[in-house]
Amino acid sequence: MRVTTVTGEAGTTAATTVAIVDDHEAVRLGLRAACRDAGYEVVADTADVPTLLAAFDDPAVDPPKVVLLDLSLGDGSNVTDNVRAVLATGSQVLVHSIADRVAAVREALAAGAAGVIPKSSPTASVIAAIATVARGDALNNVEWASAIEADRDFAKAQLGRREHDVLHLYASGLPLKLVAQQLGIAHSTAREYLDRIRAKYVEVGRPAPTKVDLLRRAVEDGILPGLDAEAGDARR
Repeated sequence: MRVTTVTGEAGTTAATTVAIVDDHEAVRLGLRAACRDAGYEVVADTADVPTLLAAFDDPAVDPPKVVLLDLSLGDGSNVTDNVRAVLATGSQVLVHSIADRVAAVREALAAGAAGVIPKSSPTASVIAAIATVARGDALNNVEWASAIEADRDFAKAQLGRREHDVLHLYASGLPLKLVAQQLGIAHSTAREYLDRIRAKYVEVGRPAPTKVDLLRRAVEDGILPGLDAEAGDARR
């Protein structure tokens, strides 16, 4: 276990900060070296989450932008608890796992992890994944898709009836004002429903920032029949 600060050769005050949680020292050492070479600043590497959190008790150590977290730690800790504990510090979680632990990956994503990168991935892919998560973006890759595909109920946004109606009409092409009129609700209420719909899709790792994205989600979830989703990119 190590809790120190190491700055990469290109490190600056604006460098991406990273912490590593893995119960294999060799893995931690390899990841530290890769992060250093990429110019990332590694603020901590530990064998478990409680030790990592204890490091942040030191006012000189700020929580990192990204925590690279192994799913199966030697202390027998719970995946959901680990992810939520890290998220509570303000850090984003990038899962680092072997590819066949689909159920655990799904649990981590449900708890709020931003993505998953297999331990078999090339170093360059791991570094790129860290950069993606540090920007605040979800990491949508094959491993994420596999975890979602294994449980379609998990992938769905679990929309309420009124949210379902708003999405159906809005994704069909109606302006939000007409959606509100057709449903007999205020325009501001329709907008609130739309915001909640988008938030729910973000929660399951399927962000839909544009109207075209919402159309795709509606088709994927069976709310609308298959349509040409390339008809434009109009935002709300």
